[in-house]
Amino acid sequence: MSGRSRLRRTGADAVYFILKLTLTISATLFSMLGLLIICIGIYAEVERQQNKTLEGFFVAPAVILILLGVSIFVVSFVGMVGALRDNQLLLKMFKWTLVAVLLLELVFIIVSFLCRNKVLLMFKANVREGIRHYYDDLDFKNILDRIQVKFSCCGGEEYKDWSVNHYHACDAPGPMACGVPYTCCVKEQEGNVINTQCGYQKLHQERFEVGTTINARGCVDAITLWFEDNIGPTVGILIAILLPQVLGIVLSCLYLGKLSQHMDEVDGFRMFKMSIPYEQLDLSGAGWCMCLPREEGYQPIEQDDNVPNEVNPLQDTQPINTEQEDLN
Repeated sequence: MSGRSRLRRTGADAVYFILKLTLTISATLFSMLGLLIICIGIYAEVERQQNKTLEGFFVAPAVILILLGVSIFVVSFVGMVGALRDNQLLLKMFKWTLVAVLLLELVFIIVSFLCRNKVLLMFKANVREGIRHYYDDLDFKNILDRIQVKFSCCGGEEYKDWSVNHYHACDAPGPMACGVPYTCCVKEQEGNVINTQCGYQKLHQERFEVGTTINARGCVDAITLWFEDNIGPTVGILIAILLPQVLGIVLSCLYLGKLSQHMDEVDGFRMFKMSIPYEQLDLSGAGWCMCLPREEGYQPIEQDDNVPNEVNPLQDTQPINTEQEDLN
C-alpha cells in the first residue's frame, strides 16, 4: 500500500491534504484565467488585423494579452500537475518561476521609484511616438482617446506633442492641420453636443490661451498625479498583482516540505520504506515530466529467478589451482 493511501486511511496528516487541495485549486483557477486572457487577446488581435493599416510592427495590446495569458497558463499548469502528482521537479519549477517573476516585478517597482524622472521621460517619448502613428494603429488610438477623456489631458507631455503627427502638424494640408483631436477638449456639461472642432488651430497658441477650450497638461503627468492622489487604490493594485505570487511561493514551499517528510512516495512514484535505488524502478509510461499516473504505482524492476547469478571468476580458477598443486 502506498504512503498516500496510508495517509488517507489513517488521517495522520491533514495538513498534507489541505496544502495539496489549496495549491491545486488555486493553480487550476489561474490556469483558467490564463486561458480566458488568451481568448480575449486572440479575439482582439483578429479584430486588429482586419482593420490594420500600418505595415510596420508595433507591440499591440492584443499581443501583450496573448503573451501574458500564455505565461500565466503555463506556469499555473505546471503547478497544478506538480501538486496533483506530488512531482517535486514540477513544484520546484513552479516555485522558482514565481520567485523570478516576483523579483523582476519588485526590481521594476524600485527602479521606477528611484529613477522616476527618467521613467516618466521614457513613457512620454513612447506616447509621442504613438501619436506619430495615431491614425495607423487603431488600438493605440482607442486607448489614448479613452485616457485623454478620462484624465482630462492631451498628448504625452503636453498638447503640443500632436505636432509630430502628419495630419496635425501646422504645415500639413487639411482641416486637422495645427489642431488636436476633440478628445483633448475640456469636458462640457452632460448632454451637450460634442464640438469635434474645438481643437482647431490650437497648436500655434500658448498654454494660457488654450486653457478654456482644450486640456493643456500631458497624460503621463495626469496619470502620475492620479496614482499619487489615490494611494489606496494604488496599493490595492500592487497587492492584487503581487499577493497571488507570494501565496503560490509559500504554498509550494510548504508542500515541498511536507513531501520531503514522506519519502515513501516521491515525484509520483510508489516507493517503499526500505532503501531502493532510483535506477531500479520501472519508469516506463512516466512521460517526459516523470509524473504520469500508473495503476499500482511504479514498482521496482522484477528480476527473473531463472537467470543464474553471475559466476565469480575466482571460484572458477580455484579448482584448477588445486589440481595443479596435486600434480606437483
